[in-house]
Amino acid sequence: MSLEVVSAVSNSSLFQPGFSLLNFDEHTFLFGQKGWPKRSCPTGVFLLDIKENELKMKPAFFSNDSCYLPPLRYPAICKLRDNAESDEYQYIIHGGKTPNNDLSNKMYVMSLISRNSKKPTFQCIEKDLDGDVPEARYGHTINIVHSQGKSMSVIFGGRSYTPLAQRTTEKWNSVVDCLPSVFLIDFEFGCCTSYVVPELQDGLAFHVSVARKDTIYILGGHSIQNNTRSPSLYKLKIYLPLGSPAVTCTILPGGISVSSGIVTQTSDTKFVLVGGYQSDNLKRLVCNTIVLEDSDIQIVERESPDWTPDIKHSRMWFGSDMGEGSVLLGIPGANKQLISDANYFYILRCKGEEDKEELTAQICSQTSSTEDPRDSTPFEDSEEFCFSAEANRFDVDDTDTYNEDDEEDESETGYWITCSASCNIDNNTWVPFYSTEFDKPAMILCSRGAGHWVHAQCMDLSETMLLHLSEANVKYFCNEHIDLNKGLQTPKKVVPLKKQPMKPLRKKTTMKLTSPAKKSFLRRLF
Repeated sequence: MSLEVVSAVSNSSLFQPGFSLLNFDEHTFLFGQKGWPKRSCPTGVFLLDIKENELKMKPAFFSNDSCYLPPLRYPAICKLRDNAESDEYQYIIHGGKTPNNDLSNKMYVMSLISRNSKKPTFQCIEKDLDGDVPEARYGHTINIVHSQGKSMSVIFGGRSYTPLAQRTTEKWNSVVDCLPSVFLIDFEFGCCTSYVVPELQDGLAFHVSVARKDTIYILGGHSIQNNTRSPSLYKLKIYLPLGSPAVTCTILPGGISVSSGIVTQTSDTKFVLVGGYQSDNLKRLVCNTIVLEDSDIQIVERESPDWTPDIKHSRMWFGSDMGEGSVLLGIPGANKQLISDANYFYILRCKGEEDKEELTAQICSQTSSTEDPRDSTPFEDSEEFCFSAEANRFDVDDTDTYNEDDEEDESETGYWITCSASCNIDNNTWVPFYSTEFDKPAMILCSRGAGHWVHAQCMDLSETMLLHLSEANVKYFCNEHIDLNKGLQTPKKVVPLKKQPMKPLRKKTTMKLTSPAKKSFLRRLF
């Protein structure tokens, strides 16, 4: 096993804990970018080109008949083949978290229809499901089993939000383990059937699962209800006769207490388990080889790579299977780098000289090797990182290379931002404040400059005023910019009042009358 360092720089913030890697024809694609896709790559899927420890990101494209595929964190992903020996395959994507922390219950089928490295093109189709449809979840696994010439998808585990009827003000956004039901999905017709297996008593998330033919092995996993990592090893046998399927479960010895482990396949029957946690504050630095032969499984400890001091002392790590026996690992860079929120990255190559067989067995593991820190661990969720040995070594004529400088700062968008200095909205503790809120805080656009979003609750807006501002065609300025906006406004032009000129007063004339004249004047009046 060899460990290679990939330098981290600041020209990308698309990788995050919970991302997934897809492998088509020895090409690796990033899925589950941070935030919503932008104009530089509206699909949110990138081709990762790694040469000499330098990584370039090129946008991938979708065909015109594709459905919209949101960037999803912690989804369940596996390969779908027509049969166990087929070389052609597609990817099945189920569940996961959107950038708004909404959970998805949809299933997508993703296939590569154009292998041109300059413009890789995918087709994405949403699969309609019926029957016992699995609830929206994340941190679960999906596998494909083959039996009696038929194939089935199998979904197990994961976490979801607390049902609405059980939510309280204090635990409005809390998550719970999904029920330990096994879901079988007929991929041809989309029919879903759930099975309750007595041996599976507790819900599990961020576990590892590997499949071969009609058997699935479930290893480890974390139970948020008991705050334990299961040491059990479960063997699920799926029978697909002409009638109804049958599911049996056997508990085997020799399990490993681990969560968020990453599994990569090195040969037809061999897998390597790396990463994960053995407790909330302790990473698992031991590596294991998993061997599947017929109906038997063997798990043995193998020599671990020479972990760097940064990896050993890091509180958390995360990553994904790159395929072909390689794993991409990341750790937070803390304050050791000049770039804020930077991370260190490594490529762990697990395939040795003895592993030269063609990879044909089916594999599925939790694609993101970090369980959500807000659910069960105190680990900090890292934010922005990207790869490249040097920031300016991209090809000049490569117009498809992604350039994050063209994008807006993702920290300025979303519902769970720090909108102002007095912002008190926390995704872990937030509860609805307005009657119009459900699972996201109400926000309003401040018209200062290019505009930015703020939480209505942080601005001390009453519900009446919030409704008025949402209906009226007026500009709003947040508390930090209202005084500044007033100071920058041009005073209104005051029209001077027109004053009417005053009429001059007439001079009073006095007339002195003598007594005879006075008498004559009075006679005329009367």
